[in-house]
Amino acid sequence: MKAVNPLRRAVALAALAWVAVPAQAQNTFKIGELNSYKAQPAFLEPYKKGMELAIDEINAAGGVMGKKFELVTRDDNANPGDAVRVAEELISREKIDVLTGTFLSNTGLAVADFAKQKKAFFLAGEPLTDKLTWQGGNAYTFRLRPGTYMQAAMLVPEAVKLKKKRWAVVYPNYEYGQSAVAAFKTLLKAAQPDVEFVAEQAPPLGKLDAGSVVQALADAKPDAIYNVLFGADLSKFVREGNTRGLFQGREVVSMLTGEPEYLDPLKDETPNGWIVTGYPWNNHNTREHNAFLQAYQAKFKDYPRLGSVVGYAMIKSVAAGVAKAQSADSEKLRVAFRGLQVDTPFGKITYRAEDHQSTMGAFVGRTKNEGGKGVMVDARYLDGAQFQPSAAEVKKSRNAD
Repeated sequence: MKAVNPLRRAVALAALAWVAVPAQAQNTFKIGELNSYKAQPAFLEPYKKGMELAIDEINAAGGVMGKKFELVTRDDNANPGDAVRVAEELISREKIDVLTGTFLSNTGLAVADFAKQKKAFFLAGEPLTDKLTWQGGNAYTFRLRPGTYMQAAMLVPEAVKLKKKRWAVVYPNYEYGQSAVAAFKTLLKAAQPDVEFVAEQAPPLGKLDAGSVVQALADAKPDAIYNVLFGADLSKFVREGNTRGLFQGREVVSMLTGEPEYLDPLKDETPNGWIVTGYPWNNHNTREHNAFLQAYQAKFKDYPRLGSVVGYAMIKSVAAGVAKAQSADSEKLRVAFRGLQVDTPFGKITYRAEDHQSTMGAFVGRTKNEGGKGVMVDARYLDGAQFQPSAAEVKKSRNAD
């Protein structure tokens, strides 16, 4: 039998030992993130910059538990099946410690279900459907942004003040749009029982036939319109609505439209006076936000979008969770996140134990065409904690924990 070189054997054993050591036991925490970068660049390019800024700050401060953070990102092709495949690859091939991300509600739900099956902690930064934290919620999934119920609850009091009876709704026909309209209808009906919904247009996401949608809404002669379109669909809708006079003499309440990533492309077509949720980045003067704004502009020579805040706050949340748990283990993280408090550019937020939803709020204001550029004016920040259902209400729809 041939003798084995002791040095060669030692090297081989060391190599095997290195392969067996998980990422967490090395010198970094690997944060795996998947998102629809190619499909939704307006939101997700600034979002990625926000994540990068947070990583820089965390590592410059020495990391967490003496370990630096490393970000590994992948594109999910805006497809639920691809999102699950990518999540599996991040965990099994990249050996990530924490799974984060997703933008579209359908991909978010798919990854949440994957997390439940794999018992892997998942922090969803952006998906807005209420199913993520309620009917489809699970013990391993948490969400940062205020969902469709919360944002609808912020808009409904403003809608009631309009004293309009006949409403039309327009939304992208997938999980987010359906959830956003269902919440608005329920809450507006409760606050104004005589309201009527006289028209409903639900084009497929990214495939808006603006002419036919605008004409159908105009034919219904509503007093007001509730719109939750975003991105390219929103731009087409606004352009055609302006051309056909759809918005003249009609109030519009619109979720997300006040976000700079969606206002900026409208330019001189920006309608005046829409009631919106969004982010007036240049008109929010708090200590936390000013520090974030200065750091972001110094690093990227650009102003932040809402995506920037979401990406930044998501990574900061992971860091706070790992510090509290003293581990990136999924079981320890999911316990640590229940009631976790995190400092963000919008102030301190808490991840509720009841439904794993953070208390991050949103701004409500109106759109204004200011010198050929869309801006958000008369905006005020609303604390998300004031617009969430009670623990008893959550319990009725959630049996995840």
